[in-house]
Amino acid sequence: MSLFGSQVRLAVLGAGKMGGILIEAFVRQNLVSPQNIRATVQHPALERKNGVKLAVSLGTDNCGAVRGADVVLVCVKPQTVGHVLDEIKDELDEKKLLISIAASVSTDYIERRLGLQTPVIRAMPNTPSMVGAGITAICKGKFATAKHVETAQKLFDAVGKTVVADEKNMDAITGLSASGPAFLYIILESLAEGGVKVGLPRDLATLLAAQTALGAAKMVLDTGHHPALLKDTVTTPAGCTIDGILELEEGGLRVTLIKAVVKATERAKELLVSDAEL
Repeated sequence: MSLFGSQVRLAVLGAGKMGGILIEAFVRQNLVSPQNIRATVQHPALERKNGVKLAVSLGTDNCGAVRGADVVLVCVKPQTVGHVLDEIKDELDEKKLLISIAASVSTDYIERRLGLQTPVIRAMPNTPSMVGAGITAICKGKFATAKHVETAQKLFDAVGKTVVADEKNMDAITGLSASGPAFLYIILESLAEGGVKVGLPRDLATLLAAQTALGAAKMVLDTGHHPALLKDTVTTPAGCTIDGILELEEGGLRVTLIKAVVKATERAKELLVSDAEL
């Protein structure tokens, strides 16, 4: 049994882009009733703006939102997490589950900042969650149980796939799957531009590029085959594909993408809140 029931109460602190995506998915899939979700934003202007699209209670009072919640989802920026934790810790206890999607902020930092035995789950979703095709990695803090992990999985399964990871890998996951969509959009844009270069209408070139990428990704997921093996099935001797691959290799695409993930991972580690703030 997870912590979910028909009357589970959820607080979402930071109903911005990702927070809003998650709220909409939870409501759409009937995971949480809209009347049982209390969401917050930092400024009253955002309350008015986001309140139009989110059919839940929306305000600026974090403590009020947390007070009646069973699960607290923290969706604020890494630099803001410490302040928010200080604000809400008097409303937390060992019976409430806190889930943070703030990049780089460890479960250990959250636990020590709170000074409580509140169970903590750290999660890293990505923006394709908007269309139900996201991937979220989660890891648990020292007070979280298998039941808490199950609850987090149930939540994030609403926006795609969920994997349980070691916390030591979370920054690398941020660099790969959280930043990765931006890298892939550049590749898609470039493929479409190539199609335009050889005479295709732009809308057709974009559709072909996007569906081709979707199909290739599905082949990897459904077959379980290594991408290199699948590449070889497309690359016939003396064919056109090998000429294209040669251009990619000469252009350094492979090395550039590897370096992009490494650089994004390094940046994720730099976002980590300093222990000096404790």
